[in-house]
Amino acid sequence: MGLRDDLERFREVGEQRREDLKEFISYGDLGASGAKDIKIPIKVVDLPEFRYDRLDMGGVGQGKGGTPDVGQPLGQPQPAPGEGDDGEPGEEGAEHEYYEMDPEQFAEALDEELGLQLEPKGKEVIEEIEGDFTDITRTGPHSTLDFERLFKEGLKRKLAMDFDEDFVREAMKVEDTTADDVYRWCRENNILVSLAWIDDEWSRIPDDERDRWASFEEMEENVERTTVVQRIRRDGLREIPFRREDERYRHPEIIEKKRSNVVVVNIRDVSGSMRETKRELVERTFTPLDWYLTGKYDHAEFVYIAHDAEAWEVEREEFFGIRSGGGTRISSAYELANEILQERYPWREWNRYVFAAGDSENSSNDTKERVIPLMKEIDANLHAYVETQPGGTAINATHAEEVERTLSDEGNVVVAYVSQPDDVIDAIYRILSTEATAE
Repeated sequence: MGLRDDLERFREVGEQRREDLKEFISYGDLGASGAKDIKIPIKVVDLPEFRYDRLDMGGVGQGKGGTPDVGQPLGQPQPAPGEGDDGEPGEEGAEHEYYEMDPEQFAEALDEELGLQLEPKGKEVIEEIEGDFTDITRTGPHSTLDFERLFKEGLKRKLAMDFDEDFVREAMKVEDTTADDVYRWCRENNILVSLAWIDDEWSRIPDDERDRWASFEEMEENVERTTVVQRIRRDGLREIPFRREDERYRHPEIIEKKRSNVVVVNIRDVSGSMRETKRELVERTFTPLDWYLTGKYDHAEFVYIAHDAEAWEVEREEFFGIRSGGGTRISSAYELANEILQERYPWREWNRYVFAAGDSENSSNDTKERVIPLMKEIDANLHAYVETQPGGTAINATHAEEVERTLSDEGNVVVAYVSQPDDVIDAIYRILSTEATAE
């Protein structure tokens, strides 16, 4: 098998995995996965591999003496004992193969499959945290004094101000000079010495040494001037001129960490009309959306609301397995959702998604008089309603149509229809592509 064949084989494996993902969402056992660990069953595929020829072994030919003659046909491989057409069908089970994903990987795979590249939109919460002690201030407790910085500032001053005292003393021994003459000579030669120091040292020069040099030029030619570094190496550092203005104190850097928060409110109808097939379509649509948004946002929280004529909040495990019974009043779920969002997830801090699903059957006038006004009132990145009606819309199932007809121009409202598992991928695409274009 050549390299081109290998690459083609790997490409086929990738395409097969995408097909596995689609089939898993539409028909797979979603219950085998958890909220944050997703197990995708796959068909067993042997990946291509390279094998090196062992030169000390014979070839694949068959013939007398192990070497085939030219043109001699190869014999058919013989089945191993127990193999063949006459055996009985196997009765033992086997474990399925899986590859595991976390929600972020699932979101990437679904984006690739649907041709989407959605980025989290809306608000970012800024959280201040303390980082390393890298910020510097002029005041602070002594325990945070940046002594290394203080030492460096003092050392720089030492190097800038220090001068060769012996060299300047020799300049005082030039004949017919005064202390002022020596001071001016020092300034011309960038020797940082004060006139007060020269005056003090001038009086200490012996009289018999005052005319040693005829000029400053002669002195410079005969006296070697040492550098600051040479003097430090010779004499060491006896003192460093620290100053109060050099003091700096270390404080922790304040890091503004931005993170995207999202809350997803999942609403499902559990009234008496929601039979098993409808319930399965709800779960098959909501579960991948949960995984997708978990993978897309830094911090995702989920609220699960079940309703018949009344609404109540449930845990995730109960939501994806709840049984049906009772009448229907969809507005009760939106009333509870509105209350929860206002109390726990203020719009200024949270990206909000409100996803509802059911068979579109609702009590008389509830959609028009209560649900639609509530959907307008609840601020959200996206409102979605998924109608699950196996075989198509029933005569009295009008909720989805009313919402779509009334709110289709809102920009953040989408309605999807799922009548069979094959519709799930299209519904998810419709919801997510609407979120991508919503302002």
